[in-house]
Amino acid sequence: MFSLFPRDEDFFALFRKQAGLVRGACEQLQEMVQRFDQLEERAKRLKDVEHQGDLVTHELFERLNRTFITPLEREDIHDLASGLDDVLDATEGVGNRLFLFKVPKPTPEAQRMTEILTECAIQIEQAVDHLKDLKNLMAFTIEINRLENEADTISRHVVADLFSGAHEFLDVMRWKEIYGRLENATDDCEDVANTIEAIVLKSR
Repeated sequence: MFSLFPRDEDFFALFRKQAGLVRGACEQLQEMVQRFDQLEERAKRLKDVEHQGDLVTHELFERLNRTFITPLEREDIHDLASGLDDVLDATEGVGNRLFLFKVPKPTPEAQRMTEILTECAIQIEQAVDHLKDLKNLMAFTIEINRLENEADTISRHVVADLFSGAHEFLDVMRWKEIYGRLENATDDCEDVANTIEAIVLKSR
């Protein structure tokens, strides 16, 4: 039966599914960097999760296009879906390069940055769980911003060290790319947090 009323739970359920995939991918990447075994298989599993995320994003956009009344502003729905998809893409990109670049072993800094990325993803998932009632969302976004700042500090220091002359050229090239992508992934998490903050501010 046709209804003019929005099916709010459909959007929120899809966002929860998307956020769960983000958290799962980040946990997989963290485990990949910690254990550093079966890199090809782990990279393929990350690609599978990223593909699942693409399907959810596509479904969100299709639902947005065919829904007359939406539970959030259309721009915010689009930005949140795109932002979550960006985190998944960035996470998969790091795992893919760890395998393709034939990285011999992880660094403590890379391990910490993947931990930070997972912590960001957990905060995102919890925030999305509260998106419908808009309760306590700012606490999650503040923590994501703090974590992003920590990742940014680590990245600056470790990239500076890469160009100190103490490392082989190939290692410099490998790790500069990987650290940059890890930092970009946490930046994408911060973008998601900023979108959620905008949703909160518009609701007041």
